[in-house]
Amino acid sequence: MFVFGQPLRRPFSVEFLIGAKTAKSFDRTFKGSKLIIHSCESRATAIGISLFVMAANLGLAQQSAPPQSSAAPASDLVSMDLEQLMNLNVTTASRFEDKLSTAPSIMSVVTSDELRRFGGLTLDEILQRVAGMTGSTIYFVDRSVISARGDQTKINGGHILFLINGRPSREIMEGGVISDLVQSFPVDILERIEIIKGPGSVLYGSNAFSAVVNLITRKAPGNQALLKAFGGAGGAVDANGSFFYKHGDLSAVGAVQLHDLPDWPLTYIVPPSQRDLSFAPHVPDVENVNLVDRGVGSYLGVNYKGLSFMSSFTEWESTGFIEGTVSGTRLSRDFGNLGYEFKVNPKWDMRFDLTFTRTTFKEPPFPYVTRDSNESIAEWTNLITLSPKDRLSAGSLFNRQEGQEFFTLTTPPFIDAHGRRLGGAFYAQLDHQLRKDVKLIGGFQTNKIGSIPLSTVPRCGVVWSPTSRTSVKALYSKAFRAPALDEILLNNPGLGGNPNLLPEKVATFDLGVYFDGTRTQFGIDYFHSKFTDNIVTQPSQNRSVYFNLGQVTFNGFEVEGKYYFRKDFFVQGSTLYQRNADQNGIANVSPAANLGFKAGVSYLNSRRFTASLFEVSDAPLANYNAVNPLQGWHNILNGNLRYDFSKHLPFGDRTGIAAVVHANNLTNQTIWLPSGFSSVDTVPVSQGRNVFAGLEFALGKN
Repeated sequence: MFVFGQPLRRPFSVEFLIGAKTAKSFDRTFKGSKLIIHSCESRATAIGISLFVMAANLGLAQQSAPPQSSAAPASDLVSMDLEQLMNLNVTTASRFEDKLSTAPSIMSVVTSDELRRFGGLTLDEILQRVAGMTGSTIYFVDRSVISARGDQTKINGGHILFLINGRPSREIMEGGVISDLVQSFPVDILERIEIIKGPGSVLYGSNAFSAVVNLITRKAPGNQALLKAFGGAGGAVDANGSFFYKHGDLSAVGAVQLHDLPDWPLTYIVPPSQRDLSFAPHVPDVENVNLVDRGVGSYLGVNYKGLSFMSSFTEWESTGFIEGTVSGTRLSRDFGNLGYEFKVNPKWDMRFDLTFTRTTFKEPPFPYVTRDSNESIAEWTNLITLSPKDRLSAGSLFNRQEGQEFFTLTTPPFIDAHGRRLGGAFYAQLDHQLRKDVKLIGGFQTNKIGSIPLSTVPRCGVVWSPTSRTSVKALYSKAFRAPALDEILLNNPGLGGNPNLLPEKVATFDLGVYFDGTRTQFGIDYFHSKFTDNIVTQPSQNRSVYFNLGQVTFNGFEVEGKYYFRKDFFVQGSTLYQRNADQNGIANVSPAANLGFKAGVSYLNSRRFTASLFEVSDAPLANYNAVNPLQGWHNILNGNLRYDFSKHLPFGDRTGIAAVVHANNLTNQTIWLPSGFSSVDTVPVSQGRNVFAGLEFALGKN
């Protein structure tokens, strides 16, 4: 069983893995089947994890249930032929099942096969392999973010909406913090990841601005429990466990993950513009810093007939750099969804969902801020096949947002932002098969959020399929990001809110060509996006204030390809080129590379041996005169080796053991990146090479 206690802190020690170095940094003990971990802040999450591991133990006793492979997802990848591997359906674009090549959005998919081949210890690592997605950073709260098509025009990840099995999880106090998800969500529970590049607000609302990332979890066709435990130099640890249980119509899946990199000692030079500020503590011009990177995450999903429940918890600790001050940060997120779906008739599927997300942020040193906010959503969704040529996705929702922020410098702390607002929306999207080779798409969402005037965002497009394997997509879509509660309400000594803010908006045109073969997938897409009513801070009297100010235009193209030489030998690659400029013609205002390349190669010999390499390269950044490091081209090369030696051991065919080595940043390049939109300097991102080695154990292996 798993027993969870207090928030994740050093020191930790693992008396399990691979030597004394690993044992130095964790205070954890593996004794038989018990794993005692001091990690979760949420007691409810701790109880949930204990329950799901108990359920796994019960499930393993159900010998009548079919066993499942130790590493295979719900669908058996080994038994799938190349045609099946290359033609998995997607659901995020329209909520109906579509072929990737004809789905009414520009999309990429991280498949089960790719997750298995290339591995990945965090969602951040996995998403950086996706075409058009770039790893980035911010100086304050969101220290680890992903930008889409070069869009890093926020000081957080608020232009990307994350879904968990189609349900949105938003941070609404600052307006889009995502670092806890990308660093701590348990990646071993993922079946696949579907990514929409471009607007998705018609179906998914606020924050579906430049991308939508849908985390789709694995199902439970049988009973199985998995444990992975890896260690590395300097006390680096990555450990996770998962279970799958099925009995009749009842199924459950769950996972927990711990990820801890060794502290990174470095020298940070305070930028001249941030020295000796009247409203910030005095700090030395040069500081010795230990950068922290550790997190914990969990997931639980239960299904019974049409009723479903899922919850997740993510928490991440890092180091912030604000106004010259270096301080610790802690982010947490509790997410839950209760859903019920049923068929009204053979052509009409109806679903009801109640979704809740609570996020917290704590940074006790300067700027003396703690936050606690939540969003509740009640949504009614309908998928209706109107005719053999027409499919309608339609629904309505009601949401409630509430949050508060404390300024902790005073005793007692005072509330510098507190408020709640109600909202609602109605949306519809219609796919019409005009001809056998031509599909038309049209949709809209009309929304009302708090005191913001009623607003509507549209989308339309055409998908032309001149052959069974070729398609051309022309799409026009709009999206919005509603002002966050802080942006409207904040009354901080250094920053004030503005109750008159309008939502940020984007209008995007896409033109893409795709080929979907037996062994090959290839796509090229041109995009043009215009951002308006950007919410930024501007000085006003004695402090800065939020305003809608200016616009940014992005132009560029993406190229993506995947190819199976044979079923066991796979390669993929992509290129992103983008240019951006503001309303004054100033180029490259977004701190993202204009040019990037990605390439991966993998050999997977049935279930026995896997060897993979993946390289991510970004061009030098322009317009930065940093006093801290700013390298030219930066390259991140990751590797994954796995060998299943179960057949060599006398454990039977229901027990699996494999050895794994996973390496991040093999070239050992230290990486610093600009600290956000309108950045004045750089902050550290990657300390260099980290190699993890350990074992995978499976009970219930076929």
